[in-house]
Amino acid sequence: MKKLSVRDLDVRGKRVFVRVDFNVPLAAEPAGMTVKDDRRIAESLPTLKLILERGGSVIAASHLGRPKGKPVREMTLEPVARRLQELLGRPVQFAPDCAGSQAARAAAALKPGDVLLLENLRFHKAEEANDPEFARTLASLADLYVNDAFGSAHRAHASVDGVARLMDKAAAGLLMDKEISALGRLVTDPPRPFVVVVGGAKVSDKLDLLEYLMEKANTLIIGGAMAYTFLRALGHEMGSSLVEPEKEMQARDLMTLAAVKGVSFLLPEDHMEAKAGTTEKGRPTKGPDVNPGYMGLDIGPKTIASFSAGVARAGSILWNGPMGKFEDPHHAAGTRAIAQAIAASGAFTVVGGGDSAAAVKTFGMDGSFSHISTGGGASLEFLSGLTLPGVAALTDAPRA
Repeated sequence: MKKLSVRDLDVRGKRVFVRVDFNVPLAAEPAGMTVKDDRRIAESLPTLKLILERGGSVIAASHLGRPKGKPVREMTLEPVARRLQELLGRPVQFAPDCAGSQAARAAAALKPGDVLLLENLRFHKAEEANDPEFARTLASLADLYVNDAFGSAHRAHASVDGVARLMDKAAAGLLMDKEISALGRLVTDPPRPFVVVVGGAKVSDKLDLLEYLMEKANTLIIGGAMAYTFLRALGHEMGSSLVEPEKEMQARDLMTLAAVKGVSFLLPEDHMEAKAGTTEKGRPTKGPDVNPGYMGLDIGPKTIASFSAGVARAGSILWNGPMGKFEDPHHAAGTRAIAQAIAASGAFTVVGGGDSAAAVKTFGMDGSFSHISTGGGASLEFLSGLTLPGVAALTDAPRA
């Protein structure tokens, strides 16, 4: 799992193609499009600065949105180039295309310390198709390759997979290196007890994760709407709550497997329920059943106490998925309480990206965990034991 790091590269006088994740939200302002949230840009800075400080030049490349293989003005990376320039404190050139003669000339003219940002990779259908010729065109711009876009590592696209395989050396950026290290620790050697807290809307989104981690976890804690399918499988009434009936058999199988393997399996003991279709504040249920005409929207006080006790003794914790509809302040108490309990546990704590990371930001708890993954889908696949194309394509680190 150990991959060559950007720290191991001799970048002096070299042009380095850096696959970054600048898929950031943009906002229309009177002066034009601007970056609404620059966190992903800021996360790339340590890798870019390392290359520049060591005498290399940077060719940064990213996608933005889903332009479906054609230029879309609202999805140009030009505003990102302006924000990157402000954050780096040095000029950033912008190439109006990621391929073709203009990009080639701009890349060839780079001097040590220069930065070039290419236009949106997904303006070309060949990017998502991992077209070999397109990959060769991108690879021809640079001498070395660095991938610092973990959030795209599960996509076998040209800039993620194809280019890396064409370069003599393809290294992980500092952010990618951090992701592989933190998530890899949970997969290979998690401090015990290892507690997995999983939530979110659908069981179907997390089945692979649960099945794989059943072999590694000491405790599984299931919250969020996905818990309703497990509870229904046990014969509980779920009212109008979100349930996936077609997944009930797999839910029963997972609970049986947990019992066989001696894995503690915690489900909600109560809920905060509200009438279906309303935005009213929830009321606590008496037990794990949800009343007819009502739907569960958060975990209840008994469950908060049970789940908090479950993480308190952990040596390591993976948290992936909220405990309720946290984006509505009326239904955020459960997710907030479990986030606080995980942060206070003293364990090695990893937040698995996606909605969990969004919840952490909402609660102002960004600095409260050992690691917050930048990749929702990528972290899920990695933790489910799947091979990520963007990681597999990187050069293996030399054996010690």
